[in-house]
Amino acid sequence: MAFMVKTMVGGQLKNLTGSLGGGEDKGDGEKSAAEAQGMSKEEYEEYQKQLVEEKMERDAQFAHRKAERATLRSHFRDKYQLPKNETDESQIQMAGGDVELPRELAKMIEEDTEEEKASVLGQLGSLPGLDLGSLKDKAQTTLGDLKQSAEKCHIM
Repeated sequence: MAFMVKTMVGGQLKNLTGSLGGGEDKGDGEKSAAEAQGMSKEEYEEYQKQLVEEKMERDAQFAHRKAERATLRSHFRDKYQLPKNETDESQIQMAGGDVELPRELAKMIEEDTEEEKASVLGQLGSLPGLDLGSLKDKAQTTLGDLKQSAEKCHIM
């Protein structure tokens, strides 16, 4: 019975003196966290440092993967002449600016370009002395002229 009284009153008395003492409570809290893990104070600090380092490594790997994806998107934007995205460029710069595509993704892009070269337009683009831009402009002006002449024609 004396044990029960001592634990009940002793715990409350300890809480009361701990709150009055002020600075002593912080040291006890740190020890209790280390002791709760079953480690000494030095081991606990080492463990905390390891956790921080591992988190930094994971964050760096994640940022690198985001930059690789942004690089892939920018390659496709360049390929299909789409407008550039500022967030992709900022992700690449945050990862150091020198991001290479993974081999699998680079192979996919190469396969797409090979398929494009196998098409008729791809073959036309590989002919020397042929400017596809000027050819496209000529085709558009010819089509515009045909539309105007069709509007003038009373039979159609």
